[in-house]
Amino acid sequence: MAISEQVRQDVKDAMRAGEKTRVSALRMLLSELQKAAKEGDGDELAVLRRERKRRVEAARAFRDGGREELAAGEEGEAELIAAYLPAELSDAELEEIVRQAVADSGASSPKQMGAAMKSAMALVDGRADGGRVSALVRAALGA
Repeated sequence: MAISEQVRQDVKDAMRAGEKTRVSALRMLLSELQKAAKEGDGDELAVLRRERKRRVEAARAFRDGGREELAAGEEGEAELIAAYLPAELSDAELEEIVRQAVADSGASSPKQMGAAMKSAMALVDGRADGGRVSALVRAALGA
């Protein structure tokens, strides 16, 4: 079942259960998925990752501004979106992928970090945050 179909079904279930905040978040997510499909971007996982990242950044901004209640709402939406994403890689799995990417790219110095990152991100395939990958690549190259 496509992610958009699953979200559509979850909207119906949440409406039946009377979960207004969940319905609102799921409708927003469904809208973004439909908009991306209409624009020709069929990568639903990329849409989910983008929307999750937006929520995490918004929560951080609200928290920095002293708006805990709004930050909590954004974090709740980020968790809801994360439930539709594939499981994140563990630290050990990610370290192994980075080791392999650095070896495959032939990078040996911090100046070659771009090539190593490109290789690592292709292997990670969205199962880890770019910041985590970047930190491990930087450490592997001694930067």
